[in-house]
Amino acid sequence: MTKLPFRKRLKTGAPILADGAMGTVLHEQSSARADACFDAMNVDDPNAVLAIHKAYIEAGADLIETNTFGANVYKLASAGRDGNVELYNRRGVELARLAIAESANEDVYIAGSVGPLGVGITPYGRLSREDAEAAYAEQLVALVKSGVDAVQFETFSEHRELLLAIGVLRDLDPDIPIIAQATFYSENLSYGGYPPARVANDLHKSGADVIGVNCGSGPAGIAEVLRQMSYAAPEAVFSAMPNAGFPEVVGGRILFPATAEYFADCATTFVNIGATMIGGCCGTTPEHIAAMRAALDKPSADFVDLHIGQIDIEQDSHIADAPTELSQRLEAGAFTVTVEMAPLRSYRTDTLLQEARRLRAAGVDLVNVADTPAARMKMSAWAVAHLLQSQLGIETVLHFPTRGRNMLRVQGDLLASHALGLRNLFVVMGDPTRIGDFPDASDVNDVAPSRLIGVIKQGMNQGVDMAGHSIGMPSSFTVGCALNMGAEDIEREIRILRKKMAAGADFALGQAIFEPDRILRFHQRYEELTGCAFELPVLMAVMPLHSHRQARFLHNEVPGINIPDAIIQRIATATRAPQTGLLIAQELLEQMSGLIQGAYIIPGGDYDLAAEVVAYLKRGAAQ
Repeated sequence: MTKLPFRKRLKTGAPILADGAMGTVLHEQSSARADACFDAMNVDDPNAVLAIHKAYIEAGADLIETNTFGANVYKLASAGRDGNVELYNRRGVELARLAIAESANEDVYIAGSVGPLGVGITPYGRLSREDAEAAYAEQLVALVKSGVDAVQFETFSEHRELLLAIGVLRDLDPDIPIIAQATFYSENLSYGGYPPARVANDLHKSGADVIGVNCGSGPAGIAEVLRQMSYAAPEAVFSAMPNAGFPEVVGGRILFPATAEYFADCATTFVNIGATMIGGCCGTTPEHIAAMRAALDKPSADFVDLHIGQIDIEQDSHIADAPTELSQRLEAGAFTVTVEMAPLRSYRTDTLLQEARRLRAAGVDLVNVADTPAARMKMSAWAVAHLLQSQLGIETVLHFPTRGRNMLRVQGDLLASHALGLRNLFVVMGDPTRIGDFPDASDVNDVAPSRLIGVIKQGMNQGVDMAGHSIGMPSSFTVGCALNMGAEDIEREIRILRKKMAAGADFALGQAIFEPDRILRFHQRYEELTGCAFELPVLMAVMPLHSHRQARFLHNEVPGINIPDAIIQRIATATRAPQTGLLIAQELLEQMSGLIQGAYIIPGGDYDLAAEVVAYLKRGAAQ
């Protein structure tokens, strides 16, 4: 039988059984300490490494990993092995290849194992991004040149470092298959505070061939994470490689309690959840892999319930205070594409989630969730935003109107938003209740948007409420404000905006403009009035017109929106108005290039048009 290329093997859908732990077995079978530099044994004791590879192949592994998990410049230097990166990685691949040859099983794949650098990367450590990229490049060049079938990134508890490493490999060799595995700890969060859904979404977008989870916990915990990841990115190919339970120290040796028989049961569970590639991590041995092989080879494998319930949304919601994706994009000056989604007048969310999946597939960076737009009764915007983040891994911007909330509720709602992981807010006055479904509803408004921005940025983000009382820990909200750069009274608009900026606004959502020259006039007038350039990031609203009637309504009945007669006539005479509206939106975005930092697409319920605008913007960014 001729071995298929790794990507073609993945496409067959048949489970791929990887090997188990290397360090655990080296520790058990030699005098090496648990914290020894196992990568150096590729040179110091190659026979020990070779024997373990052969044992895993004999146990039935379809793929073995090179003994190079820590063979990077920083981990080797900490073990006194400076300058040997190329040597240990090359020897690691040679030993894996020799094991395959001596086992007479040429169908086994070799994955080059790459782990974290072991040094914090800025802004959370001393290592610059450039130095980190250079370190990964050094190791990856050695592995790729030695002829691995794939590169397996594993045990990354900080998934932003994993994304960095993937980017380095893609630049070096865009054709090499990538297996990317994250690790989760307390409450199923990554070290940076991200839930499985967000990590799965990011890894899938990175282009990795296989994404998944390893280490961190035993099979039950891994199964729970796998379920959340597979729900968030169902089109991805997944892997799962658990530890053999939680380790215990017995007689000076580190032992893992999970038996080979238990792992046999778990093998079919992982496959049923959606994993194509399975194996073991810390504490697993050739015996565990042999038991998994036997389970996979049974004519009919039963599903084994590991007592994991449905996705625990509450558990997935406690996102730690890592920077939000939006705050990172704003700081980096990255062009950001977001689409507004309005909650439905229903408790059913399946349609909304399906539309969000399509937007994500088109490349949207974030989703704005409107709160009772036009004062119409809708599902809570918090619930929708939370479902999008926890189940699909799509970060949101929660619209937070001040209208309809007294100061007690405002602050309580802010705490609730943060607890649910909703840390991007768009603070706005909100629509008056008199225009909506319940005109007699309370329309209380204790605080103006500019003041509420100050409450959030200068109060809660400093750890206190409006009365100066502690809220336990500082919050970490990123806050946006409203801006109409095409306002007739530009001086008044700038005066109000300056209050919002002084209060701490991080960005603005701009009112839709159909005459881009108005943006230039705003910039010029701002500089004339303030003596400084306008630098607040603006995500400009884009409203793809889909009919002549809609264009006339927006122009005549929506305050702040002016549509030139030429555009209205163009829509009126169009054979296919939606396609003409899409073309107009694209032309406007081209004319605004360099003046805005992002697009805030308001689809008016037509998410097909919104997806086309997103795809257009992403194509432009890639060129």
